[in-house]
Amino acid sequence: MTALLLPAAILSPIRPALAAEADDKVIAIRLADLLRSARTIVSQHQDLINNPDLGDKGLTGERVLAEVAALYQKQTGHDLRTIDPASREGRLLRAQMDAIKEVVDGNQSTINKAGIGFKGFIPAVFARLVNEKFAERVGNEARVKVTAPEPLVRNRKARPDAWEIAVISSKFSDSQWPKGAPFEEKTTADNRAAYRFLVPEYYVPSCLTCHGAPKGQMDITGYPMEGGKAGDLGAAISVTLYE
Repeated sequence: MTALLLPAAILSPIRPALAAEADDKVIAIRLADLLRSARTIVSQHQDLINNPDLGDKGLTGERVLAEVAALYQKQTGHDLRTIDPASREGRLLRAQMDAIKEVVDGNQSTINKAGIGFKGFIPAVFARLVNEKFAERVGNEARVKVTAPEPLVRNRKARPDAWEIAVISSKFSDSQWPKGAPFEEKTTADNRAAYRFLVPEYYVPSCLTCHGAPKGQMDITGYPMEGGKAGDLGAAISVTLYE
């Protein structure tokens, strides 16, 4: 089971002025935004996925990826078709797109199983699987993870590391931190030089079905609800680009 049952569109895409050259920050922003767009599409299709009366949903990897690309372009103004496939940005975004398609195609038996309502193929599970496939594809070049404040983590794989804990506790949990503002730093990860980027995500009303009140009551996934409120810090997307 996943760490977090968070919808995809928790806050608007990150849109600072982007340099002409795709530097680390631009790549990290685009990887985070593409993952968000993908979660949004899976979130929008939850009623279809969980329809027990319908077998083949027609929700193929190709269809989902096309919808993700269209939403990503609408939200960010960035056309994925314009990326130079030979650039680092192009390689990483292509790997993420391939991971999205692979995860959807690899879960067709779950998505299309008739006679069962809730399938468990929720945005957070989907995002974790995409991040795992992405890591397999890019090797030691990059990592993307959805993590959260430690008390909110449901899956051990989503536990924040020491750097993420420090940023969440000293930056994102500070009432003076600008809401939605990411944190970036040239530092180390896994004993290697790396650029690290962390962007906070906040509960919206749809999150509270699983993460709201009453605290302690079991949600549809079988986890106790956290008692969260709309606007509370609920998660963070972590991007690591190794040098």
